Amino acid sequence: MRYFLCFYLMSLVCLGQNQYPKDFFTLPLEIPMQLSGNFGELRPNHFHAGFDFKTNQREGLNVHAAAEGYVSRIKISTAGYGKAIYITHPNGYTTVYGHLQKAVGVLQDKIEELQYSGKSYEIEAFFKPNELPVKKGQIIALSGNTGGSEGPHLHFEFRDNKTEKIINPLFFGLDLKDTKKPIVSSLLVYPIDANSTANESKIPVMLNLSLQKDGTYLSEKVLATGRIGFGINTVDWDDVSYNANGTYKTQLISNGIPVFGYQLDQMVFDEARSVNAFIDYYRYKKTHQRVQKLFMKYPYNWSNIYQNVDNGIYNVIPNFTGLGRIEVSDFFQNKTIISIPIQYSNQAAIVLNPIKPTKYFVKAKVDANFEKENFSVSFPAGTFYDDFYLNFDVKNNVLYLHDDTVPANSNFTITVEDTNSSEEDKKKMFLASLNGKKWTYNATKLVGTTFTCRTKTLGQFTLMKDTNAPTIKIAKSIEDKWITSQKSVSLTISDDFSGVKTYNGYLNDVWVLFEYEPKLNKITHVFKDNLLLEGANKLKVIVTDNVGNSTIFETQFNRSQK
Repeated sequence: MRYFLCFYLMSLVCLGQNQYPKDFFTLPLEIPMQLSGNFGELRPNHFHAGFDFKTNQREGLNVHAAAEGYVSRIKISTAGYGKAIYITHPNGYTTVYGHLQKAVGVLQDKIEELQYSGKSYEIEAFFKPNELPVKKGQIIALSGNTGGSEGPHLHFEFRDNKTEKIINPLFFGLDLKDTKKPIVSSLLVYPIDANSTANESKIPVMLNLSLQKDGTYLSEKVLATGRIGFGINTVDWDDVSYNANGTYKTQLISNGIPVFGYQLDQMVFDEARSVNAFIDYYRYKKTHQRVQKLFMKYPYNWSNIYQNVDNGIYNVIPNFTGLGRIEVSDFFQNKTIISIPIQYSNQAAIVLNPIKPTKYFVKAKVDANFEKENFSVSFPAGTFYDDFYLNFDVKNNVLYLHDDTVPANSNFTITVEDTNSSEEDKKKMFLASLNGKKWTYNATKLVGTTFTCRTKTLGQFTLMKDTNAPTIKIAKSIEDKWITSQKSVSLTISDDFSGVKTYNGYLNDVWVLFEYEPKLNKITHVFKDNLLLEGANKLKVIVTDNVGNSTIFETQFNRSQK
């Protein structure tokens, strides 16, 4: 196993140096490259799949095709990458451009054609090589802030066409100056099980670090018994981006041999959620700190990790003395090194584990079902990463299903029986979950008297009814006004409970495109001359929530086509 790990690491380095073309692609923006997010960075529920390029805190910058090829996919969504364009290149790679404000030229024409033919703002379409060819450097879009973006930027990534893996963009010769070492802000030691103790504690302990003359760090001594592991909170800074990003490579080394680590050369898209097993998820939910665990108590599916037979765990037995070593590197081989002296100690624990056993124990690899009153919960095997004691109760028609400090890898099912509500009431009911202080909608199926939802989040659930229709407002009335010079019309739409499900706009009784920006609760229609009449025009918008309540907004305005 030790020889395999060394060979594996050497192979990764060789692949990274030689596999990818360095001069085929160019930057997609006209401004110097600055990153607000890098490859593999730790994000909520996923590892980041590419680069986030800063766009000077504004939208509307020209986005260029990084190389010749053809547009193979276009996806327009209110979530995720928002407006996204995929370009397939002749050398076996695809580049992705996300959170766009809009496409330009024939690409925008094609998008609008598909939206009108499907009568939907959200679309997804795939194209053949001869349909939408592009040249290197061609302007394909304008940068934006659509989808799940939290500010104006361009998401950019590389995918391998054969393996469908996402590739670290730095392998393709993108020029980023970085002379700074990663920063480790904290180091923790973890007692792994009930028989383990570290520095007189049964729960994770933060270790003090001291800077040495050679630039490395020395941890305070770990006095332990039983199985222990280590975790770090670390970020990297480059010379030009002025904000912290993720690190590239981390190794835990014992006696000169790597025993656990990761290297972010490429990623499998379907493994992105494993970030919740990789980090100390409980600490993240409580403190918003993402501590990377350099051990596996239970194996999980993230192919970037390599480990020895002990999964990075030290078994500290009598007479054990050792020296752990953590090396954290960025892509440009700037490295931070921490040495950790470890010694056996039979000191009794002063700090005990506050988690108390319950009668509901969930084994991660085994199906589990729980019932109380009219609620039932089904956890298929593999729903969770770790075994844990579940807090489970029903009080006053509310299901208390632990809390969100335990991450789920996949959906589980909640059902509730309701034999009291009328058939009409049931049509407006759904399983709601408590998000902070607000009850929010979960997609719910009703069969007979049984309501069912699937979710990945533990917490509180109850049946609720929504009889309030959505609201539609216009900031400045256009009723019976002449608006010949006005280029567009915007409305705010919202639903304070089950949420907006559909919206449709009609101009003179013909369906027209409204673009939806959920972050602003705004829909916008850009007027087109061929859809307008001389003189009076009628506008109608229908918004429906997730349980079927609808609101209709109607107005009339005047327009001159001369």
